[in-house]
Amino acid sequence: MNKIKLTCIGLMMMTGFTVQAGGLLTNTNQNIAFLRNPARDGAIGIDGTYSNPAGVAWLEKGLHLSFNVQNVYQTRTINSGLTVPALQGTPYYQPFKMNGGDNNGVKTFKGTASAPVIPSVQAALNYDKWGFQASFAVTGGGGKATYDEGLGSFESQVAMIPALLYQMGFNKTSAPGYSVKSYIYGQQYVFGLQLGATYKITKYLSAYAGARFNYIQNKYEGSITNISANINGTSENLYNYFGDMANSYSQMAFYYKMRASEMADGSADKTAYEQKSAGYAAGATQATEAKRQFADKYLECTQTGWGITPIIGLDLKWKNINIGTRLEFTTKFNIQNNTKRDDTGLFTDGVNTPNDLPGIFTIGGQYSILPSLRVNVGYHYFFDKDARMDKDKQKLLTGNTEEFLAGAEYDINKVIQVSAGIQKTNYKFGDGSFLNDMSFTTSSYSVGLGAGFQVTKKAKLNVAYFWTTYDTFHKEYAQNMTVSTTTIPTNRTDDFTRTNKVFGVGLDLDI
Repeated sequence: MNKIKLTCIGLMMMTGFTVQAGGLLTNTNQNIAFLRNPARDGAIGIDGTYSNPAGVAWLEKGLHLSFNVQNVYQTRTINSGLTVPALQGTPYYQPFKMNGGDNNGVKTFKGTASAPVIPSVQAALNYDKWGFQASFAVTGGGGKATYDEGLGSFESQVAMIPALLYQMGFNKTSAPGYSVKSYIYGQQYVFGLQLGATYKITKYLSAYAGARFNYIQNKYEGSITNISANINGTSENLYNYFGDMANSYSQMAFYYKMRASEMADGSADKTAYEQKSAGYAAGATQATEAKRQFADKYLECTQTGWGITPIIGLDLKWKNINIGTRLEFTTKFNIQNNTKRDDTGLFTDGVNTPNDLPGIFTIGGQYSILPSLRVNVGYHYFFDKDARMDKDKQKLLTGNTEEFLAGAEYDINKVIQVSAGIQKTNYKFGDGSFLNDMSFTTSSYSVGLGAGFQVTKKAKLNVAYFWTTYDTFHKEYAQNMTVSTTTIPTNRTDDFTRTNKVFGVGLDLDI
């Protein structure tokens, strides 16, 4: 009975799983001009309502509009490894091997993320010295990710079950195994409405002041069902297995209780039967609790919140050189859970958690080598460590994100214009404690290229393609699994990487 009791307690503790949402979510691709050449911080154009708002002051008097649509496709891949040093030399040493892992005990979990249509609109109305701007775009997140086979952080809990049974002498088999059906879906959007004004201080210098209203909407859905393990050579659905065990123990407890009632009070037989009845009753209670823990689990939660970002900028235009800079202050806001179902106990309805957007400082320049040829450079600095996250997760970063950009633009003739550029993004993740498989990114470089077509004197069509190559971040860490009063050390590895491809079309109008 003690073996069964300890096993039930251990398995119940192991089937809890952890979900952490978060990540670096800022989007800088607000316009097709960025996809053509991401180094737009010192350029003058209607796309500057985001990248160089003070520079928009130098556009001609009148109304300027830009309508853009982007199609984004991403993959997110995590190669997860799990080893149990104490079980080296046994089939339980690398648990993922029992359910699709490779010869090194590493299993691949892949998610696809897509956003078929990401719209944005920019508008500017310029007068002699004053100008007024408005824009709407998806300023953060902007996609949906689906993991049809779940995630390693979920499955690792289930993968330990055969090893736990083995350590307790409960499951001696030459062919250990487990299975689980897991599904995770996540969606993150930050919608931004920006309003501001420009003023020409001198014929060389302009200034901008404005603010962006941000509304965040996240959604998480998931399930963990049909948790099974090979017990004594047979694959058993553990919910049904422990349910049958609970029924069997309850029947035995009742049987011995009835036998005890037939014995004389105070007799040794009565005492023995009462003890057996109590033991089986306790076992039935533990098995019933284990059954509850192995029940199918579901999650359905949305999160919402809002915040305001103050923005200021300057632009210096002198001869063939233009230099623009802007500062976006850190956006303080919380997100609140609206939970319809949460069998995990991790997304309590109504709970608020901090989810700040980091501030950004940018500076860039554009130099016209020829009237038809322009080169661009830029620099971005994100104040990630000042942006509050759940459980102060931002403190796990070892520094703030930096981006370096360069590009060029060439007018083939009065109708056709081509451009291309690169962006290098460096994150400061340290030992990787900040990263988890629910939400991650890695350092990368991006290349964009495209063309503009002056279809009429007042209308310009932009098309572009933009792709990102991500580094693979390798993370190693120890994780202790506690079973009753026993701690089982495990070693974990995760290799994170992604792909990103964007195609965009936009139309700029001068009225």
